[in-house]
Amino acid sequence: MKGTSILLTVSVTMLLAGLTGACRAQTVLSPLAAAVRAAAVPVSEDPRSYDPVLRAASQAKLVLIGEATHGTHEFYRTRADITKRLIAEQGFDAVLIEGDWPEAQRVNRFVRQQGADRTAEQALSDFGRFPRWLWRNTVVRDFVSWLRTRNAGQPPAARAAFYGMDLYSLPASRVEVLRALTTLDPALAQRTQARYGCLAALDPALQDDPALTVTESAETCARNVQGVFTDVQRLVTERGRQPGADRDALFHLEQNARVVKNAVAYERASLDLFGGGSSWNIRDQHMVETVEAVRAHLGPEARVVIWAHNSHLGDARATEMGRHGELNVGQLIRQRYGSAALLVGMTTHTGAVTAAPEWDAPARQMQVRPSLAGSYERLFHDTGLPSFLLDLRRAPADLARERLERAIGVQYLPGTERVSHYFEASLPRQFDLVLHFDVTRALQPLDGAGAVRSLARLTARQAAPLPR
Repeated sequence: MKGTSILLTVSVTMLLAGLTGACRAQTVLSPLAAAVRAAAVPVSEDPRSYDPVLRAASQAKLVLIGEATHGTHEFYRTRADITKRLIAEQGFDAVLIEGDWPEAQRVNRFVRQQGADRTAEQALSDFGRFPRWLWRNTVVRDFVSWLRTRNAGQPPAARAAFYGMDLYSLPASRVEVLRALTTLDPALAQRTQARYGCLAALDPALQDDPALTVTESAETCARNVQGVFTDVQRLVTERGRQPGADRDALFHLEQNARVVKNAVAYERASLDLFGGGSSWNIRDQHMVETVEAVRAHLGPEARVVIWAHNSHLGDARATEMGRHGELNVGQLIRQRYGSAALLVGMTTHTGAVTAAPEWDAPARQMQVRPSLAGSYERLFHDTGLPSFLLDLRRAPADLARERLERAIGVQYLPGTERVSHYFEASLPRQFDLVLHFDVTRALQPLDGAGAVRSLARLTARQAAPLPR
């Protein structure tokens, strides 16, 4: 009986192997899928599998690492693993995230052995508004802990920094400007408080004296906040020359004044006040302005890693965004730095994602529908590889033809996926490298599914579900 069982097991195994082989024989890759498969480099959870990225970044001053969703574990983990190696092995000086300046500054103090926080989770506490899971998640927590530990063994000047480059922190940045000026220059603080009074037109909560009536126009308010920024820059320059000046504190002041200035421009555009321009362009131009300010603060040779969505970090000129007059961080950085900038994108075919069904709603783990036919994601799925790296600078020529590409932001609307989450792009012109993970899992928030309500006007992005 025992011999019969063994024979039966062997027979079944051989039958299944034969069926599998037959199925594989019947699966014929398209010429392009076969070419992509031949050019692809398999990757795994072993950080050493990203050696090709490290080699490509060896001469770069800026490495931009994107993501196709704001809630995929593999994207966050891979980005963190690559960044750790860029800092530890190549001496990169800072990480800039698609997050707000004041909240990230608390993390920056923590990783540089400053401030009162004792854990990474405490340091991330200020990321409280929707969508809080973007930065309050287990991967970012672990990265921040690693960065603090790594920095502990470095002299202060060599400690890598952590900054935010977004502009949704108008209320907090206004408070930070007034707080700093009250100590540095009380007279300027009083003038600034008066000029910032016009911000109450955007939200009454931004008025220190509710009895005052706001009469300034949007254009006058824009001039007011520009005037504050100019005065702050002058003060920072003067105080920065003094012996013992706290350059980090002065830079923090200047950057918060920059946020207020650009956030007002963004709100004018979002609310269509007096032809304020494209809010998308204003936001991405602010991000680049912040990147340049950080590099100037850290030194002319500073090397930085940038974390944001693919839609911000891939070159917009290679997408339908560019045809609609929109630019982005990837385009502006590539135009300024050329080959000294490395643009890395990430994609997935299916799996799960942490996202919200509508703006300001609690986060959920949602099933990602299999990618559409005719998309880059479906082409990569058809290679049969579970995860791989593709150097797009040496990719098959046919890959440059425009195809669909998926973008899932903080909202995921599977019922209208084609309209809500796909756009046309030429991936080899959009990025230098792409990492594909065929089946992915959802990012794990630190706060479960909880979401915090945001200020209705000041932090609400456009209603469009594409990541904004």
